[in-house]
Amino acid sequence: MIMIMKTLIVTALLLVFSSGCKLETSSANPNANAKPSPAESTETSRQESKSTCGMTRAGLPVVEGLKLGMTPDEVMSVLTGSKDDAEVKSGVAKTASALGEQSFVVHTDKLQPKEKFTGIDHFTFSLLDGRVSSINIGYKGPAYANVDEFVSKFVKGTNFPPADQWQGYPGMDTQLKTLACQDFEIRVFAGGENGNQNYVLLTDLEAKKKLKERRAKARAQATPSP
Repeated sequence: MIMIMKTLIVTALLLVFSSGCKLETSSANPNANAKPSPAESTETSRQESKSTCGMTRAGLPVVEGLKLGMTPDEVMSVLTGSKDDAEVKSGVAKTASALGEQSFVVHTDKLQPKEKFTGIDHFTFSLLDGRVSSINIGYKGPAYANVDEFVSKFVKGTNFPPADQWQGYPGMDTQLKTLACQDFEIRVFAGGENGNQNYVLLTDLEAKKKLKERRAKARAQATPSP
């Protein structure tokens, strides 16, 4: 009887010790056997597919003769005929905002020679401290089966990376792609009836950051102290 009781006690102690080890192991790494959710997998793949463009604004090729950082006078010298356009003159003459912002639009129907701007409807320029901080080129068409076709046409003859190295926009991968470089970004959109909403948007990221900081500072100054 005594031997049987000793055996039962030893067995019980072994079971308790074994359970404790399992519990400790599980607590140390609670997600050891967990699988990533579909959302986590998708986010990981997006991060891995982001473009790694090492280009800087200084090396940015001209687009329709235009570059970020230009002055309004430099823009108008490239877009011949815009200097005499009343709408352009009015936009350029407007006083900059308290944060240093300005903007103006150039419609191609006033430009010369007209054949140089075939397919382009307008240019929209945003400025910060008198320098172009973004250029939006609005096109009349054509329609593309997907945005990769538009990107391929846009990068042809330049040192921009091919379409498969651009980042698709979640939910709009067939219409919108982005190339994020060191201090500038380019967005290409394909859409609208017969492609009448196609556009290329170039943005100076340093100017964007500077404007964001100014807005935050202005909001902070406008907020009354408690």
